[in-house]
Amino acid sequence: MDEGRLVVGAAQALAERDGLTAVVFVEGASDHAALDALAARQGRDLDAEGVAVVPMEGFSGIGRFLALFGPAGRDLRLAGLCDAAEAWYVGGRLAGAGVDDATFHVCHPDLEGELIRAVGLDGALTALDAMGDLAGFGRFQRHPAQRERPLDAQLRRFLGTRSGRKIAAARALVDALPLDRVPAPLLAVLAAV
Repeated sequence: MDEGRLVVGAAQALAERDGLTAVVFVEGASDHAALDALAARQGRDLDAEGVAVVPMEGFSGIGRFLALFGPAGRDLRLAGLCDAAEAWYVGGRLAGAGVDDATFHVCHPDLEGELIRAVGLDGALTALDAMGDLAGFGRFQRHPAQRERPLDAQLRRFLGTRSGRKIAAARALVDALPLDRVPAPLLAVLAAV
């Protein structure tokens, strides 16, 4: 069974869960990890509140998720977080499903960019060090294709070079965030649910 079918199967099972009041759609596991970490820092237990964060492994299948959880399905409160590159597509799908896009928020250019900007470059390097990845990042920076790129672009690219690194970095960056510097899209999506 391919990953897409597994994700949809998990969503279908979730749609049958009792006590579910709201769903937050996110692109992948790193977005899920960031929102879980931020909710915990805010003293919230999303699961106990009946809120499910649903990583869709990309937004190409959002129509199926909207059919399950939106007005034609469970008619739950919906919110979401997407990257700037997907905003046009997500907006079109929401409109087609009759879902107000006011609770869907865009990260510019993506989640990692928002978090790195919020903690600052020094804070991002400190988070990498805490993850044990600072030496690896130094080696990565010496690659010819990376040498001339700005530090924030290098950091964003590096986070995607090993499976699981984006997830660990999302948690580490959220943990390093001063609560008065949380990126607006993350605050807004949690406030919507």
